[in-house]
Amino acid sequence: MAGPHPVGDPAPLDGLIPASAAIGSETRDFGVYLHVPFCRVRCGYCDFNTYTATELRGVKQSDYASQAILEVEAAARVLTASGVPARPASTVFFGGGTPTLLPADHLVRMLHAVRDTFGIVPGAEITTEANPDSVDLAYLRQLKQAGFTRVSFGMQSAVPRVLATLERTHDPERVPLVVGWAREAGLDVSLDLIYGTPGETIEDWRASLTHAISQAPDHISAYSLIVEDGTKLARQIRRGELVQPDEDLQADFYELADAMLGDAGYAWYEVSNWATDDAHRSRHNLSYWRSADWWGIGPGAHSHVGGVRWWNVKHPAAYADRVLAGHSPAAGRETLDDATRETERVLLLTRIREGIPVATLSPLGRREVAGLINDGLIDDGLIDGRAAIGGTIELTLTGRLLADAVVRRLLTD
Repeated sequence: MAGPHPVGDPAPLDGLIPASAAIGSETRDFGVYLHVPFCRVRCGYCDFNTYTATELRGVKQSDYASQAILEVEAAARVLTASGVPARPASTVFFGGGTPTLLPADHLVRMLHAVRDTFGIVPGAEITTEANPDSVDLAYLRQLKQAGFTRVSFGMQSAVPRVLATLERTHDPERVPLVVGWAREAGLDVSLDLIYGTPGETIEDWRASLTHAISQAPDHISAYSLIVEDGTKLARQIRRGELVQPDEDLQADFYELADAMLGDAGYAWYEVSNWATDDAHRSRHNLSYWRSADWWGIGPGAHSHVGGVRWWNVKHPAAYADRVLAGHSPAAGRETLDDATRETERVLLLTRIREGIPVATLSPLGRREVAGLINDGLIDDGLIDGRAAIGGTIELTLTGRLLADAVVRRLLTD
């Protein structure tokens, strides 16, 4: 199970949010995230808010869709009562956990509830995450028929011993099957990879990239393994059973990924994400990086509307008790002040390829740009004419590896 909640203020039982959240809402996209907190087994590296069957304390997975729908309906009432204009969802994302542990018709019911309650814009991106061993062709066809447009498979690695260290249960040879089924069903495909697993070599990582690229997905994510406190992996490293991932080797992994993906026709658009073209970028995740509005449905889900952020109670039993009683499942919230919103704006926009306009930085932040160009961390604009010298910051490859350091310098005050 995940760690403690963020520090914030108590959330009201009626869920109402401050009127300030409505300011400018007509200019912001609105997305819906639905968290399905169930997994067949717990991977040793994972600190997401997920639960196996033995951890549910009497909660039935079969009841979950109905509970989530109650929150979807309540969300619309809360937004209206808080003065936030109704907007159809431009993206819907089912994450977890493993959403596809639920029967396909349960995901369909939740999607229909979003459509019936908020509306969904024409051409919206509608994604579900899935493990390669949790779907078949019939399942994916049912999702497509209901309006899903995209599936993101947690491939992680193509090397069995790396998967074993991560405690992933699927056979890597299953990946070509599920990608083929998704294509046959008419869904766009993303593959998620993890690099830096203890004991993973550069050749292991090359093999995983080669295997992923050979499936010709529309989108590939490659995330550096982070050892989170409280996980089984952290305990194994502390006991000396596994070796802490090496930062220099992880940088080598990233550079190899960028080179191989670039050669295969994928362009980076966020530090950890590559797509075949702009149309296949993850619009839902871009909405996070651009500080758009979204409502997170489910245990432990986070939401953000107009600078107000809140998070739900974590355990499915507590969540069920709240929504069945007609109360907001929110456990806490915070209203971001101007300084925090600016920090987050710089932090998030710097990570995406379009970057951040230099003119919007503080005067001292703008003075850092020349030094960052000189240090090779941001593009000087001489290649494509649209980076820093032309008014927009775009990270170089080295800058992506040192993105946090770049942000610290841009936030100089």
